[in-house]
Parts: sequence; C-alpha cells; structure tokens
Amino acid sequence: MAQILVVDDSSTVRAEVGDFLKKNGLDVALAVDGRDGLTKLKSDPSIKLVVSDVNMPNMDGLTMAEKIRSELGNAAVNIIMLTTENSPIMKERGKAAGIKGWIVKPFKGDAVLATFKKLVGA
Repeated sequence: MAQILVVDDSSTVRAEVGDFLKKNGLDVALAVDGRDGLTKLKSDPSIKLVVSDVNMPNMDGLTMAEKIRSELGNAAVNIIMLTTENSPIMKERGKAAGIKGWIVKPFKGDAVLATFKKLVGA
C-alpha cells in the first residue's frame, strides 16, 4: 500500500523522486503515464498524494488529474505537478482540476519533503 504515486514517463525521474521519498520513510508506487497512474490509483485506496509530470504519452498529467476528479470521483487525493511546463494556461487548467501545487523541474526533494509528508499525513 502506497502513500504517494509518482507518475512520469521518464524512468530517471521516477527513480530519482521515488528513491528520495522511500529514503525519507514514505511508501511509493510508480506509474509510467497518466493511464497507468489512473489504474494504480483505482487499485490502491491508500494513495494520498499523486506527483505527476504533465507531458507524457498515452495520457498526460492534466487529463489524468481531471479524470481522477471526474471519472474516479476522488476529490480527496492531493495532486502535485512536477514538470518542465510553466505555462499560465496549463497552470489554470491544473487549478481547475484541483491540483494543489506546481513544481518546475528539476526535482529538489529537500525543498518539498515537509510539504509532501504533510499532504500524506505522515
């Protein structure tokens, strides 16, 4: 059972973020794109936080966030975008989908660890 789901099509980013969070005592699941992320979220109700890239094949992170809220009816899970995108239009779309935060890569784990722990109740 995971507390955090890391969704990114880059295996390097998935490993970097996942390993950092595990090293700091958090349970982590990994997904390769938005479609995989939705599947993992459906099957693991213990996930409290989704950390997702925006640009991915099959399903992008913003579409996944919208589907988490609409199709899954999950308003409780916290969603943070971790991306190279900094477009105000994308940020507005994310805000409308209930995204709690927008982090521009590169990932700086120490800067967000306390926030992530708070969001999962750890």
